Amino acid sequence: MKMPDKVLTYRIYNNGKELIGTASVQMPSIEYLTETAKGAGIMGEVDSPAIGQVGSLTLALNFKTVEKGAINLLKPKAHALELRAAQQVFDSSIGSYKMQPVKIVTRAVPKKVDLGKLEVAAMTDSALELEVTYLKIYIDGERILEIDKFNYVFFINGTDYGEEIQKALGL
Repeated sequence: MKMPDKVLTYRIYNNGKELIGTASVQMPSIEYLTETAKGAGIMGEVDSPAIGQVGSLTLALNFKTVEKGAINLLKPKAHALELRAAQQVFDSSIGSYKMQPVKIVTRAVPKKVDLGKLEVAAMTDSALELEVTYLKIYIDGERILEIDKFNYVFFINGTDYGEEIQKALGL
């Protein structure tokens, strides 16, 4: 049995090759759009999720200094960002640690930049927020999540919940 342990290290690339500076990453929160249902046949209220419809997906990159790669992400266009991580897992069947590759692919447009502060012998704490319109996650080369807001894809562990929506729209 593989027990997830920790992310050992990661890198952030723009367009699959341009290494973006040293940053910590706050991944998007995935929250369904909901509507409150109440009335006959329901005791109280139920917040009913709209399948495949999710709220704003914000990706935040926090930099130690003002960096050229970060400023480049301010261009008003979609950026193809790729995060590649080496994730450590403990394999109990052999009693040792293994590396597990994780790849996160996004398309995102800039929302906000905070250039941070300038202090002697201190980090700037610069921050960049991007709106994610496309998100795909692979673990060990297997696609486990894909959200494509413009193409009605909502894929989770082998099932595309957007497929019926695509059919209904004649896509």
